[in-house]
Amino acid sequence: MLELAILGFLYDAPLHGYVLRRHIAALTGHVRPVAESTLYPAIKRLEKAGLLVRATEPGAVAAPRHVLRLTEEGGLELRRRLTEPAQREITDENHWFALLAFLRHLEDPAAQAAVLRRRLAFLEEPASFFYDGDRPLRAEELDDPFRRGVLTIARATSRAELAWLRDTLASLDDVRR
Repeated sequence: MLELAILGFLYDAPLHGYVLRRHIAALTGHVRPVAESTLYPAIKRLEKAGLLVRATEPGAVAAPRHVLRLTEEGGLELRRRLTEPAQREITDENHWFALLAFLRHLEDPAAQAAVLRRRLAFLEEPASFFYDGDRPLRAEELDDPFRRGVLTIARATSRAELAWLRDTLASLDDVRR
């Protein structure tokens, strides 16, 4: 998720590491704070792989600053990851949001729709946070008000996302016609 976010934000524009960290933190929120000890090794891995380059620019007031830019190979890698996302990027909500934030960089509506269809198929599978054996439990079946709350909130979120996915897929299909 971190590498995808780095590639995605740098696809938009070159950024200083500090600004990149702020953008990633805004995307991932309180769920996955971005520590420098995580971000900078990821940047170095991407740099070593030839997916981004670092240039030094004079600082406005203080020391020189490093600006990160995506290479052509980095842009190709971003589009590859968007076209062929790992299963975790489809099923894990935080990874999904990172993927979704940059899906516009796939210019082919059919490729965008294929990714959305994978998420739709995942959401349409019966699931729950709580089970009776192999059977998923529904909110109405639980006496525990807190677990019922978990399922009620998840259901509302899922319904909203399903509606959005179906609407967006319909408009992508219209574009393709």
